[in-house]
Amino acid sequence: MYVIDELLYFPPVNQADEDGLLAVGGDLSVERLLLAYNSGIFPWFEEYQPPMWFSPTERMVLFFDYLKVSKSMKQVLKKKQFKVTKNKAFSQVIEACASVQRKGQDGTWITSEMQQAYQELHELGKVDSFEVWQDNKLVGGLYGVNLQDKRIFCGESMFSLVSNASKVAFIHMALYFHEKKYKCIDCQVYNDHLASLGAFEIERNDFMQLLSS
Repeated sequence: MYVIDELLYFPPVNQADEDGLLAVGGDLSVERLLLAYNSGIFPWFEEYQPPMWFSPTERMVLFFDYLKVSKSMKQVLKKKQFKVTKNKAFSQVIEACASVQRKGQDGTWITSEMQQAYQELHELGKVDSFEVWQDNKLVGGLYGVNLQDKRIFCGESMFSLVSNASKVAFIHMALYFHEKKYKCIDCQVYNDHLASLGAFEIERNDFMQLLSS
């Protein structure tokens, strides 16, 4: 594990430890965040901790041909009970992602400092949000870093206030980037929810090849 300072630098990702932790320190400047994501690295830490930078051995990704839309979800989409927008309420989405209670989690890794950093990236067109509305109320959504040159969208977080809302956001997001000829969605680390939608883990070296190709 490396300790970094104001120098705009990250060590090679194969220097990460067994938990994927590569480096500690630095800041959340636009330049450092973009360097991180373009290098296969993402920040993940809690309030009152220094920035911690990860590149896990196995990376959770979604290739569009593997997107799973269950029969029940197809019915939900067909009924059009939700409206989905893009980049219409970014601040609300990231705030909701930070504040919504999650099973097994006491706090949030989306600190106020991190919210401000991603707000700046959003204003530069580097971060996108997808919003899900029901009866004109925001009920779900997600946001992530858009690596346009590499044609990879790095999903950061999602939330849901009603059943199926986050799935609707994810499916719409995947279909949007599939249409844009992106390579994949970077989901970072494994969780059951993403696996149910078709995401799976690949080796870090394979993910790095996707970034460089």
